[in-house]
Amino acid sequence: MEERTRLRTHPLVYNCPMESSFYTRRDFLGGAASVAMSARSYAQTAGANNKIRMAIIGCGGMADGHMRNLVKMKETDGVEIVAVCDLFEKRAQKFAGYIKENAGDSPKIIKDYRNVLADKDVEYVLITTPEHWHAQMTIDAAAAGKHVYCEKPMTLNVEQAKRVVAAVKKAGIKMQVGVQGMSDESYQVANQYIKDGYIGKVLLAQIDYSRNSLKPDYMYTKEDPDLKPSDIDWAAWQGTAPKHPFDAQRYFHWRRFWDYSSGIASDLFIHRVTRILKSCGLTFPERGVGTGGKFCWPDAIGDVPDTLNFLLDYPEGMTVQLVSSMGNSATIEHMIRGHKGTIYFHGKGFTIKPEKLFADEVKPVEYEKKGAENTLLHHRNLQAAIRSNAKLNCDVDLGYYGVVAAQIGSMSYRTRKYMMWDKAKERIVKA
Repeated sequence: MEERTRLRTHPLVYNCPMESSFYTRRDFLGGAASVAMSARSYAQTAGANNKIRMAIIGCGGMADGHMRNLVKMKETDGVEIVAVCDLFEKRAQKFAGYIKENAGDSPKIIKDYRNVLADKDVEYVLITTPEHWHAQMTIDAAAAGKHVYCEKPMTLNVEQAKRVVAAVKKAGIKMQVGVQGMSDESYQVANQYIKDGYIGKVLLAQIDYSRNSLKPDYMYTKEDPDLKPSDIDWAAWQGTAPKHPFDAQRYFHWRRFWDYSSGIASDLFIHRVTRILKSCGLTFPERGVGTGGKFCWPDAIGDVPDTLNFLLDYPEGMTVQLVSSMGNSATIEHMIRGHKGTIYFHGKGFTIKPEKLFADEVKPVEYEKKGAENTLLHHRNLQAAIRSNAKLNCDVDLGYYGVVAAQIGSMSYRTRKYMMWDKAKERIVKA
């Protein structure tokens, strides 16, 4: 069956406010504890009224799509954007102007994200920042009792993911991880077919995310010629990442550097592998291997490869295959192979086709999806969780499993070693 899903591309520039000299994190957390109710009780009261007030932390390209959807949700869903935050103030001002023009609101413009978290008017935050800041911002938001929508990946690495899971569960907040494809219910429905044994023993899943470009800018990053070193606090932007002199390439193209991202693995594969995890009910892999390289543009800026492939073996007795090239956009079929039949995902939902040997037992299925890979639906699901405890489509546990899948393959690629999951210590080690 021909793959009918057209791979979605999107702008990939979002940078954000980081640590600054305004005050220490200890000052912030101590102050928050002394002037406000506990994080858990605050989170439980947030959204009790129909209106939900939220803030955007990070005002780059990805955030722009979120912001426009959230503006649309003011009338239909009772959402108000009360603050926008970015180290590069020009970006925050642009967002504030759009919100004023299209929603009639005047959000505060803030540089330090901790000032957002200290604002009692803010009930949940959207974190659309470079990956190396996802963990700390989420942990601080949880401590302040703010619900969180954090763009994928949930964190840059496994250790950060464990800290985030613990912080979110301790605080009792709602956290949605920004794999918006999980608001397409096809994968949950497919999981029910698999649990019921409809396609027999599941053996192999394959899925891809590929692109092409005329030049080595396969992450489709837009640069701003107006940016000057004095416009941002570079030390704050780097945070705990390895230190470098100011470099506009690192600022705009951060997905191309291991210091801030895992490139294809954490930006693109995370979307695809999470679909397989949800469909097959998987958690942590047993082993993983990653191969690839800078094959198309060997002299391109940055460290990450333009071609990458993972094979991940799971303890349920199946392999997940992830395929990507940034120099060739041809797709492969997105499928889950079972002993009795195969699930083929496509743009309208999925099809189940029986193996010839089991044609009398397994009948063809055509499932037409009702949801979509859509950030508006994903925000709406989080808001329902805040208001009425609805089940999240991509919670911290699923976010954690995705981080492990992305990192085990990346570590294998970088070390050229076969890697395995240490179940007892929840860490990745050499096999």
